Amino acid sequence: MGAPVAWFEISGKDEERLKQFYSELFGWTTSVVGDPTYAIVDTAAGDGAIGGGIGRTQDPEAPGGTTIYMRVDDLQAYLDRAVGLGGSVLLPPTPLPGDFGAFALLGDPEGHTVGLWA
Repeated sequence: MGAPVAWFEISGKDEERLKQFYSELFGWTTSVVGDPTYAIVDTAAGDGAIGGGIGRTQDPEAPGGTTIYMRVDDLQAYLDRAVGLGGSVLLPPTPLPGDFGAFALLGDPEGHTVGLWA
């Protein structure tokens, strides 16, 4: 029943500034696919490296932040378990475009956002 870290997202009010910062800091490259406010990150760490995205917050008043996503086999089962352990459901299972599966967001007991991806 392991759940490896499978994806990360960094969000903020100025996604262009964030893309430039992380590209210059770590040598990452980004490419926009679809939504111009969201870019896929290539960390250049080779096969098996965890990928991610950098984008603009959907709510202009939100501060942004970093979210990690765990790969799981059953989104709803993990959301239910999180609630039973004192967490909350922030976003129910939501399909991703294409054949990228689905994702959900939970809040841990301290209020941190954690992503699930199946």
